[in-house]
Amino acid sequence: MIPSRSTPRDWRATHAVRACGWLLLAVLLAAGACDSREAARRPIRMATTTSTANTGLLDSLLAVYEHERGRKVEFIAVGTGMALRHGEEGDVDLLLVHAPDAEEAFVAAGYGVERVPVMWNDFVVLGPSEDPANVRSSTSPVDALRRIATAKADFISRGDDSGTHKKERALWQAAGIEPTGSWYLETGQGMGATLTLGQEKRAYTLSDRGTFLARRDELELVILFEGDPALHNPYALIAISPERYPDRNHAGARDLIAWMTSSRAQALIAEYRVNGHQLFHPAALPASH
Repeated sequence: MIPSRSTPRDWRATHAVRACGWLLLAVLLAAGACDSREAARRPIRMATTTSTANTGLLDSLLAVYEHERGRKVEFIAVGTGMALRHGEEGDVDLLLVHAPDAEEAFVAAGYGVERVPVMWNDFVVLGPSEDPANVRSSTSPVDALRRIATAKADFISRGDDSGTHKKERALWQAAGIEPTGSWYLETGQGMGATLTLGQEKRAYTLSDRGTFLARRDELELVILFEGDPALHNPYALIAISPERYPDRNHAGARDLIAWMTSSRAQALIAEYRVNGHQLFHPAALPASH
């Protein structure tokens, strides 16, 4: 049987269907391109610690990132515990925090993708130069806290579940001491406010070195104990899980992490100074450069 040929009307109908198909494809492609441009325009939202903000480092880095990558970053600076809670609730796209045990638990619970090391500094025990608890003679940070507790010398704690507070609590636990009494005060605030109160009361406190150096010229508190491996303070980036929170800006988070761990950003971290002092050290693995 010889197949019949299409009539002119059949041909026009077929042509119209094909034309509609191409038009639909063009519309979909245009919509996809618009979605991509819209995704690129969406701000990247990050929760970070007060130390990265108070030192001015984050503003310095993000100014370069936004200029080079054309992406906007919005951040909230809080204690690490609160930053992790923002991540758990899906309020942000990524975290920049410094409490490794809590970060590992965050990732293990499925809230984050992985910890990506980015930089480090360390903690220092500060106090008045007269040093009534003789912290200068300490053999370890645990010994330093024992001396302060024995002397019942004023100690100011952040008390805010930040990375610094978590480190302090771990040191008290290692010392076998539950700090209580009128000599132990919690501010419930960031490092800057805690240093200010420590200055007013001429008290001891634990601080990240970066924030202390940034404020050094306005403080009379001095470093009384430093340099112990237990005081190492690593910072890491964590992208929020796309499986748990598919509507977050995961592409933006990945882009910022890639840039922060690049040789370009790592050099900027190493070069950043306040009053001539280097506040942070690069820590990205060579494979990330």
